[in-house]
Amino acid sequence: MTIHSVARTVVAPASTGQVRAVALVLPGGKADSVEPTSRAQLSALRMRPFASALHRRGAARGLEVRALRYRVRGWNGGEMSPVHDAQRAIDDIRAAHGRVPVALVGHSMGGRTALRIAGADAVVSVVALAPWLPADEPIIQLRDRRVLIAHGSLDMVTSPRASSRFAARAASAGVDVTYREIAGEMHAMLFRWQLWHRLATRFSLEALGLA
Repeated sequence: MTIHSVARTVVAPASTGQVRAVALVLPGGKADSVEPTSRAQLSALRMRPFASALHRRGAARGLEVRALRYRVRGWNGGEMSPVHDAQRAIDDIRAAHGRVPVALVGHSMGGRTALRIAGADAVVSVVALAPWLPADEPIIQLRDRRVLIAHGSLDMVTSPRASSRFAARAASAGVDVTYREIAGEMHAMLFRWQLWHRLATRFSLEALGLA
């Protein structure tokens, strides 16, 4: 499979001018699709409020927020398209700011992507929101990272039970992981949106030492 489009990041600069840490926001997608992404797709739109919340709370403390736009919409099996895009985004952060700590915040496929790249040197934490987690998803890369997995109890798109099992498996391997079920919430995270934003922002800022 050949993909010619280019991943992009939208950057909200730290208002202090000196970047002490970076939050990378990763949207959802599809299991299989080589359709190019766009800013107007619902998966991208859904994560903008999370990026805004992080910027609002963290910018004055030196937080830069980057929102990743993948090349294509799908995971695409062994191609793992968003993983390569996210790894490249981490490399760009290192090139721009050196060894500043990085917090990952991802939804659905973006949650799986965030968990998968958590082993990158710069990453200190992962917030996986309603993540897509197959039974064989690896956990070894999460060691020495702080992880929050939050999932709506009524989610019919990705499985809260799979998230709970993943968290238990990670905890048994010594990972610092917290699992939070959001009662009455579905995949789009719209009913209790303030709680989702608060959880993701607080956890990330604390992990980055900016709380």
